[in-house]
Amino acid sequence: MNLKLTKPLAFIDLETTGVNVGSDRIVEISILKLMPDGSKVVKTKRINPQMPIPTGASAIHGIYDADVANEPTFKQLAHELLQFIDNADLAGYNSNKFDVPVLVEEFFRAEVNFEMKSRRMIDVQNIFHKMEQRTLAAAYKFYCNKEITNAHSAEADITATYDVFLAQLQRYTLSETVDGLAEFSSYGNTVDFAGRMVFNDKGQEIFNFGKHKGRSVEMVFNEEPSYYDWMMKGDFTNHTKQVITAIRLRQLASKK
Repeated sequence: MNLKLTKPLAFIDLETTGVNVGSDRIVEISILKLMPDGSKVVKTKRINPQMPIPTGASAIHGIYDADVANEPTFKQLAHELLQFIDNADLAGYNSNKFDVPVLVEEFFRAEVNFEMKSRRMIDVQNIFHKMEQRTLAAAYKFYCNKEITNAHSAEADITATYDVFLAQLQRYTLSETVDGLAEFSSYGNTVDFAGRMVFNDKGQEIFNFGKHKGRSVEMVFNEEPSYYDWMMKGDFTNHTKQVITAIRLRQLASKK
């Protein structure tokens, strides 16, 4: 395997109550941790989401309310999961847009600090889409010539994702470092996980939605301070609110 690791790489897959990053909850998590020496270990946990699982979601992943009624909550598992992930970089399939943001939100709610600044992120789906334009099932068939059995269980999906990743490293001339793979598998230069803000070509944070799309975040907050308050009270993810708060504090400090 042509991959140079300086620290563990944790592949993460979630089954959830839905697809809203800010409000839906995890019902199952599977983490495949690849170590620098090439060994790997898998941890899979069912989680009580403390909310009903919609029938549409259960129809996809096969997990119903009764299946998780006696399972621990995310808050009860948070420190165990954090210890397992430790300082690892993160990877997954569509993980930059979904799995990692949802996981970060769960850690926020559990009041556990999940530090992200030093972690690189590799999105296997983005590598695949840049090269082949397919779904996970098609990717598994294309790269590994296999069918996914028990699809939409977290462990089956993350095992397939890991196998696809290894096949991608064999098929393409890609970087052998996590830094290079993280850069290649990213789409856009987002500031927050939800993509509400992006960096412009000058490295400034600008809004990527709404009436102020394309405008500097600092400039908007300076001209319209109530916009910051509106976002803090609105249905935005905790991570987005954390980012705009850091920008607002930086702005206020620069005026002193």
